[in-house]
Order: sequence, then structure tokens, then C-alpha cells
Amino acid sequence: MTPAQCRAARALVGMTQPQLGFVAVMPLGIIIDFEAEAMVPRPEDLDALQDAFERAGVDFIGDVGVKLGKGAK
Repeated sequence: MTPAQCRAARALVGMTQPQLGFVAVMPLGIIIDFEAEAMVPRPEDLDALQDAFERAGVDFIGDVGVKLGKGAK
């Protein structure tokens, strides 16, 4: 997942950074810094972010984009 995909996925599902931190069970600072391209999270943190988005109905298109899945809320 790229920072742009993270920002786009949040926009698709109307999720704030604090909401994402709660759902992904991670400190808000990691999300803020990642989206600002100030740091690269650990692989397990990226997995937690992607899992949170996928549970919300986001599909990832490689490293190029995101879209809402068919069963999205």
C-alpha cells in the first residue's frame, strides 16, 4: 500500500485518520506520518491498515489504486 492509496481508501469509505487508527489498532501518529510520506510503517502495520480497509469494503489494485468492492457498505 502506498500513502496515496491509504488517503484514497479513507476517502472512499469516509474514514478519518483517528477512525482508521482505532479500527487498525495503531497509533494515530503512524497513520499521519505515513500519509504525509514522512515514514514507512513496518510490514505488519501496513498489513493491519490494509486489513482494516478491506473489512470496510475497499479493494486494492496493486500499488496503483483502490476501489470499492461489490459488498461495500
